[in-house]
Amino acid sequence: MNKQLLMAINQICAERNLKPQVVIDAIEQALISAYRKNFGTAQNVEARLDPETGDTHIYAVMQVVSPDELTDPNTQITLEEARTYRPNAEIGDEIRIERTPDDFGRIAAQAAKQVILQRIREAERDALYEEYVQREGELIQGVVRSIDRKNDALIISLDGGQAEGVMHRSDQIPGERYRPGNSVLAYVVEVTRGGRGPNIHLSRTHRNMLRRLLEKEVPEIKQGVVEIKAIAREAGSRSKVAVAATQRGVDPVGSCVGMRGVRIQNIVKELHGEKIDVVEWDSDPEKFVANALSPAKVTDVILFPQLDKTALVIVSQKQLSLAIGKEGQNARLVAKLTGWRIDIKSEEEALAEGLTPEERDRLRREQKARAREADLMAAARRLLEEEALAEEGVLEPGEELDAPLFDLKDEMPPVVEDALEAEPAEPELVEAETPVDKEAEVIKALAAKLSTSMAGGDIEDAELDEELYARFFESKEDESIDALTQTGSKKKKKKKSGKRKDRKLVFDEELGRLVQVKRRKRGGSDLDYDDFEDFGFDLDDF
Repeated sequence: MNKQLLMAINQICAERNLKPQVVIDAIEQALISAYRKNFGTAQNVEARLDPETGDTHIYAVMQVVSPDELTDPNTQITLEEARTYRPNAEIGDEIRIERTPDDFGRIAAQAAKQVILQRIREAERDALYEEYVQREGELIQGVVRSIDRKNDALIISLDGGQAEGVMHRSDQIPGERYRPGNSVLAYVVEVTRGGRGPNIHLSRTHRNMLRRLLEKEVPEIKQGVVEIKAIAREAGSRSKVAVAATQRGVDPVGSCVGMRGVRIQNIVKELHGEKIDVVEWDSDPEKFVANALSPAKVTDVILFPQLDKTALVIVSQKQLSLAIGKEGQNARLVAKLTGWRIDIKSEEEALAEGLTPEERDRLRREQKARAREADLMAAARRLLEEEALAEEGVLEPGEELDAPLFDLKDEMPPVVEDALEAEPAEPELVEAETPVDKEAEVIKALAAKLSTSMAGGDIEDAELDEELYARFFESKEDESIDALTQTGSKKKKKKKSGKRKDRKLVFDEELGRLVQVKRRKRGGSDLDYDDFEDFGFDLDDF
């Protein structure tokens, strides 16, 4: 039996990729349990399985005490008796005395068998878990084994009965009906350990199932030529997919749709007739929102980042119902796809509310100016954070955080970069400050002002006002700034006298530069953009 036991252990270890000592330790624990069950539980015992011969031994662990201290004969032994087993024993030592019963071989064999079978089951469960946990996020084919009406779920047999997955009602496409024996293609959402094997959560409504189907049907996506940027899905009804090309000359939408719509129709068929709109992704949020509203044609889009990230969309009266969609579905999907709240108005409604084309242009310029101001304020806050960390010793002086909000140098146009890299023709231009230095000074000044306002409890006063811009951006007879910011222009800007406290700087998109506008009191009307003053340089140059 001993040789057979060793052979069984070695075979299991080889087949299940287990270490022999792991199985031996488990058998020893089983031997201890079997001994206590059959021969008493009072003793402190140890079991040993000889890996060379396969022999099993049970030892009682006894504490050596004096005769006066003997209180528990099952766990204690006198010094005189202990020296019969170990001549050099002393009081306080632990000695091991063999207590292997004569008929313990049969008990040991049964215990070893149970442990081996248990280890086999555990190894199989672990192997299944490791196999399927690596398939999370993939598609898997299965067969409906049964319907769990109590939990309203399908039990799906995977890989010929090797494992089972569960697909709840919420993970099933509305309108689909399943019977035992039906083949099902599903998406593996999550795999967790279970008492009887891995718990595999399957779904056909997950948006990534649409992603995997597109990767399967469109080779350009699999190859990386076309990239899926975002997916919004209402399973069984309609979905929208935003795609972009990573190489020039590639039509991302056409690649996904295929010749005569063959590729997309295969996916529609698999998803029980679900309509799929493939739109082109754009880095410009206005264009992206307009594209996402397809098949509706958009007249105008105005973004309001500060107003709960709302996008105002203007369409013709004929396109209004198409843009909104059935029960608002199209607008709802666009909101999920783009991350913007969608407010759709017809041209007639827009005009009735005073949103003329000129007013829409004014709003667009205002929002872009505010976005630029927000960027500068964020950079100022970033600077304050870096200074605070530097004071605490987290950052070295001059060291920046790993993820700056934006890089000023990256925003410089080529003409400014060329001017910075080129050697100056005149000596006085060498020491001139660059526009980047000016903007950096603005950020530093904003940080100082923001810090003061925060200390005073009034953060609204730390705004990008005209005084701060005038301090760092006005020409003040500096020809070097003109040389860097104006191409081929030798016209000098006259020094501005005085500071206009009643004016504020905004960015005019049409002029491509900063302009001064009249400031309004808090609670008053919006800024008046009809009275612009040229401020002398392009903000885009920074």
